[in-house]
Amino acid sequence: MKAKTIKATLRKKIDDWLSSIEDDAIKMLAEKNTIVTGGSIASMLLKEPVNDFDVYFRNKETAVAVAKYYVERFKPAKQRGIECAVWVDDAADDGRIRIVVKSAGIASEEGTEKPYEYFEARPEDAATSYVGEVMDDPGEIEDANENTESAALEVEDGKPRYRPIFLSTNAITLSHKMQIVLRFYGEPDAIHENYDYVHCTNFWTSWDGNLVLRQPALEALLEKELRYVGSKYPVCSIIRLRKFIRRGWSINAGQMLKIMMQISALDLTDHKVLQDQLTGVDAMYFVQLMSKLKESDPDKVNSAYLCEIVDRMF
Repeated sequence: MKAKTIKATLRKKIDDWLSSIEDDAIKMLAEKNTIVTGGSIASMLLKEPVNDFDVYFRNKETAVAVAKYYVERFKPAKQRGIECAVWVDDAADDGRIRIVVKSAGIASEEGTEKPYEYFEARPEDAATSYVGEVMDDPGEIEDANENTESAALEVEDGKPRYRPIFLSTNAITLSHKMQIVLRFYGEPDAIHENYDYVHCTNFWTSWDGNLVLRQPALEALLEKELRYVGSKYPVCSIIRLRKFIRRGWSINAGQMLKIMMQISALDLTDHKVLQDQLTGVDAMYFVQLMSKLKESDPDKVNSAYLCEIVDRMF
């Protein structure tokens, strides 16, 4: 897609999301402080289906307000099987915002027992690209995707748009292809300090409607080459490789070595470190894995037992 087409698409998507927020004060905060970055812009540049739109905020005030808004709206979901307390913890000394799901770690609209792959690509045939009627060339709609805006915005079974359907420590997943990421907040450059692959570092800002396309990101997209720039979650990054390789991306040995070096600096025998690193990939399975590890040894991760559990579960 052309840059101005992407800008118009994102403006329309975010405006539609904002229109679903019933609290005017929170709507105003989100309108002035929202950043869209990550895989959605990369997908549109490549004319591929958009799996979801990752939303960040440029200050803690907005991130906390939006998180509390959706946690409150998620609570009625316990009538459909969620029997655990959920709240927002924003009092940590490190400034981090966490979604706390007591006794479970994660929660989905369908209940904590139903697996839901968070931060993992859903099957391509299940993804609907949000393109709408914002193309300059009528034929560009077919080139990008056969689906239209109406498919992306339709109300599912009478349920409201942009309702919270899945919660994990770091993020809130909304229906209609939205991910509200809480782990990081700040200006775009600060957020991208924690990103792993450079092709995901293009971004759009709600307060001025500006789209920034970075040259290194565009070069990586053109070559479909993974270039690792560092991350606080290198374990998550190396697991995410599966998704990109399935889509025809390549990565050289040097880039993989950079990931391995970051992983080597982690103490993965510490339950807290391992659990933090695994948040975001196949969440339900890894929550179950961590639970079994803690039952075996509450003080330290037993690597032999971990391998045994992995062989059983996967």
